[in-house]
Amino acid sequence: MNILMVLTSHDQLGDTGKKTGFWLEEFAAPYYVFKDAGANVTLASPKGGQPPLDPKSDEPDSQTEATRRFKADPAAQQALASTVTLSSVSAEQFDTVFYPGGHGPLWDLAGDRDSIGLIETMFAAGKPVAAVCHAPGVLRDTKGPDGASLVSGKRVTGFTNTEEAAVGLTEVVPFLVEDVLVRNGGKYSKGPDWQPYVLTDGILVTGQNPASSEPAAHALLQLLQAQKQR
Repeated sequence: MNILMVLTSHDQLGDTGKKTGFWLEEFAAPYYVFKDAGANVTLASPKGGQPPLDPKSDEPDSQTEATRRFKADPAAQQALASTVTLSSVSAEQFDTVFYPGGHGPLWDLAGDRDSIGLIETMFAAGKPVAAVCHAPGVLRDTKGPDGASLVSGKRVTGFTNTEEAAVGLTEVVPFLVEDVLVRNGGKYSKGPDWQPYVLTDGILVTGQNPASSEPAAHALLQLLQAQKQR
C-alpha cells in the first residue's frame, strides 16, 4: 500500500507578517495511522525539503498523542525534512493521496498545477483522494472526468466559516473553504465546530478540522481495503 501525503510549502499568513504552513496534528495523526497499518508513506511538497510548520500548531495546547509521538520519532522527522518535490511524483506510483491542512495550502496547493493534475489523474484512475481541514481547498480548481468541478454533486466538508471566524482569519485567507466547496457545487455539510466530522463520497474523503484528521485517515484506509477485496 503506497500512500502519498502532500504538504504545503507556503509559510506567509497573507500580509500579516505572521507565519503559517501545515498543521502538525493533521500531518502526524494520519501519518501514524498509515504507518501503523503497514503502508509505505511518501511525503511531497511543491518546493521539496522541509515544509513550513504553522507555529500555532506547535503550541502546548495543540499537542496530541500523535504530535508527541512525532517529536520522539527521529525517522519521521527526517522524512518530513526531506519531502520530495511534488513535480517529481507520478500518480501511477501511489494507491491514494492525502492532504493535511493548515492555512498554507490555500495559497500554494489550491492553484498548483502539479497538485491539480495529480488529484485529477488519481480520481480518474479510481484512486481515493483525501483532504482535511483547510486542505479541501486544494480541490478548488480540480475537475472530474466529466469536466465539471471535482466536488460537484459530492458530499463534502472542510474548515467552516465559523471556525475561520473563531481564529480571526476570515479577512486574511485568500478564500473560505466552505464557500468554495459550496460555489463549486459540493453538497457541503458540517458538524459542530472543532468536533470530528468526516464524509466519504465514492473515492473522495474530506474532514472538517484538526480533530477530523485521524478519523479521515481511517476512512481512507477503509476505502483502500474495500478496493482490495473487490
